[in-house]
Amino acid sequence: MGPGALAEILRDLPEFAHPDLLVGCAAPDDAGVYRIRPDLAIVQTVDFFTPVVDDPYLFGQIAAANALSDIYTMGAVPLTALNIVAYPVCTLGTELLRGILRGGSDKVAEAGAVVLGGHSVEDKEPKYGLAVTGTVHPDEIITKQGARGGDYLILTKPLGTGVLVTALKGGLLDPRAEKALGETMAALNAAAARAMREVGASACTDITGFGLLGHLREMAFNSKVDVEIEAASLPLLPRARKLAEEGIVPAGAYRNRDHFASFVELAGEIATAELDLLYDPQTSGGLLIAVPEAKKDALLAALRRERVPRPRVIGRVAGGGTGKILVRGR
Repeated sequence: MGPGALAEILRDLPEFAHPDLLVGCAAPDDAGVYRIRPDLAIVQTVDFFTPVVDDPYLFGQIAAANALSDIYTMGAVPLTALNIVAYPVCTLGTELLRGILRGGSDKVAEAGAVVLGGHSVEDKEPKYGLAVTGTVHPDEIITKQGARGGDYLILTKPLGTGVLVTALKGGLLDPRAEKALGETMAALNAAAARAMREVGASACTDITGFGLLGHLREMAFNSKVDVEIEAASLPLLPRARKLAEEGIVPAGAYRNRDHFASFVELAGEIATAELDLLYDPQTSGGLLIAVPEAKKDALLAALRRERVPRPRVIGRVAGGGTGKILVRGR
């Protein structure tokens, strides 16, 4: 669902208030947080979507990694998961679904969590994901509201999954690019989250359907700051730029641009393909971490120790503001 439609749907819905509701709909974040005792809070999230790759096992892994990511962004550790399945068993049979569930189960196990069960419905189009519960100390929650002037912005995964998934569906990916795409989408953000918790961060979110600029806008607006990024610093998946130059861009990128472009200012030379990749909707993207300057090098070192492949400083927080984003080109 596009960001504009989602905002309209949620506009008049009631908000819950409770002394132990630490993060909820009043200040939307990547997951909800509820305190159950002074030293312990639960973090809950849910996510599911239609297949982005043909291999059922890999799709299960990707969907699970994507759902688990929202727990990591909050500085939490995943504990339990519930499968969410919509599937046309009468037409596709059971074996493909078994593969999807095996992929999801293995990814949850890799995260150190457990699958408790789930729920399924008959549907014409397959969909899979997880509802995940994690835990965090109430004093150690990381939200996307804490970015401050002078913070550096670090991205932990390359961009371009939306473009490459579109190319994959059209049979346009070579084996190397397809392998890189599957690996990055299936990779957990657990290692990046461990590094972030070790060093400390001002704010965090993950890059998913709203694209880099959409999720950065949410962080900047919620933190009441303006930010600037360097287009040349962005890590990209193999062939992502070339495919974007050829016009292989998902419709979601244009929806994101329509909704978020009014908050974005461009400076210098920025190619159309670069801008498309900034709005490209990601599947199971990386963490976007705002970290004080004094902790920047320590965080990068911790990410390297955790073997996060391509962490990259992409910009910084300019100072207090209204959530504007300046994109600097060459």
